[in-house]
Amino acid sequence: MKKILVALLLLTLVLGAVVAQGASEASADTYPTGPVSVIVPYAAGGGTDLIARALVDVAKSNFPKNITVENRTGGGGAVGMSYGANAKADGSVITMITVELVTLPHTGTGAGLYYDQFKPIMMLNSAYSAITVKADSPYNTLTEFINAAKTKNMRVGNSGVGAIWHLAAAGLAKTAGVNFNHIPFDGAAPAITSLLGGHIDAITVSYAEVDSQVRAGNLKVLAVLAPERISATPNIPTAKELGYDVAIGTWRGFGVPKNTPQPIVDKIYSIFNEAVKNPTFVQYMANTNNIIDVLDGAEYGKKLAVDNAMFKALIDELGLKQQ
Repeated sequence: MKKILVALLLLTLVLGAVVAQGASEASADTYPTGPVSVIVPYAAGGGTDLIARALVDVAKSNFPKNITVENRTGGGGAVGMSYGANAKADGSVITMITVELVTLPHTGTGAGLYYDQFKPIMMLNSAYSAITVKADSPYNTLTEFINAAKTKNMRVGNSGVGAIWHLAAAGLAKTAGVNFNHIPFDGAAPAITSLLGGHIDAITVSYAEVDSQVRAGNLKVLAVLAPERISATPNIPTAKELGYDVAIGTWRGFGVPKNTPQPIVDKIYSIFNEAVKNPTFVQYMANTNNIIDVLDGAEYGKKLAVDNAMFKALIDELGLKQQ
């Protein structure tokens, strides 16, 4: 009798595993069965938001129940990413995760956010900081700006306390031996608006985020914090060329809650890996000087771990951890 019961128990376990496997595969085959939200943790109009919307637009035919972009701002990106990390793990919520995922926790502003709360799908884009001022600013070179900071209170806007553009400004200030008055905003777009209004002296967001205003003659870029000159803007020098050995940038990609079934993750990757090759998206990225930089989920996961360690060390060195 005991042998029969054991056999029945084993059979039940085996059948359960088979059913679970079948359900997992079926869920991937039929995904998406409902509407999907892409969470952007920054304000509408910034670089992360615009890239997300451009990519979602070319991929929307793969989401018959609708796919929308939802901005959830606050905390330098922590609010939106925390929401995405704690969403239902069924692929109905995809989050645009950015480098702040591995910076904010080390500044003490991450509100319990950690990179391993996500299962990475793919990296889409990378970019570097551009030191940008108003077109009528008296500073025409980075050296002039740095020299002014030695005697003046220079207000430098960023995309949030502990966010990458805050780290970029802090890294430049440390390298140059000056202090900036760091002014946080909920994303690049409001920081740019404040600069245009003359409320701050400079911003340190990516070149792609200021490109349209530069072309319109409203802003000018003094230097980029990149390892080498950006191909789209060969006339703009790097800080390294000018004697300031600092290069800090961002990346953006998609992630879902860590317990999301791998078959669904693979289906989402397949959809967006095709979307990034769409000529409309490729042209949009080229027109806005955004770099398409794709990593699959496995490689993106390795990058998250490496960058997490690197930014922890940088934040500790700069003394940016809040108590």
